[in-house]
Amino acid sequence: MTSFLGLSLTSSQVLLYGLAIAAGLVYLPYIVVAYGRVSIGLDLSAPRAMLDRLPDYAKRATWAHQNSFEVFSLFMAATLTVYVTDSATDQTSLYVLIFLTSRFLFILFYLLDWPWLRSPMWALGMVCIGGLFSTALL
Repeated sequence: MTSFLGLSLTSSQVLLYGLAIAAGLVYLPYIVVAYGRVSIGLDLSAPRAMLDRLPDYAKRATWAHQNSFEVFSLFMAATLTVYVTDSATDQTSLYVLIFLTSRFLFILFYLLDWPWLRSPMWALGMVCIGGLFSTALL
């Protein structure tokens, strides 16, 4: 049983809730992209052509959004592998919580254009994914 924000959750619940939160994080940068699109004048007839005209912060948000999709697929596979092999432990819960924190910070640092902090957050998230896979497969 893991205690998170005053909630008592099993390690399996942390996996599933973490998966749902990670899915939501995929769309967090898109809020900034949407704001950028509206600020330059929304062009629904050529939405992809608008990307070149976006302000720099919105371009970075687009890239963070795209990267979030890429990483989410790996995280989903890792968490579901742990879940279906019934390998959930306090350690896997920690991997999930660190992953979620690192992804939130990755997005924030991407938007702020701080690559020296963004890259370690990406790496930390990947280490957590590796930890989840190795826990399930060993």
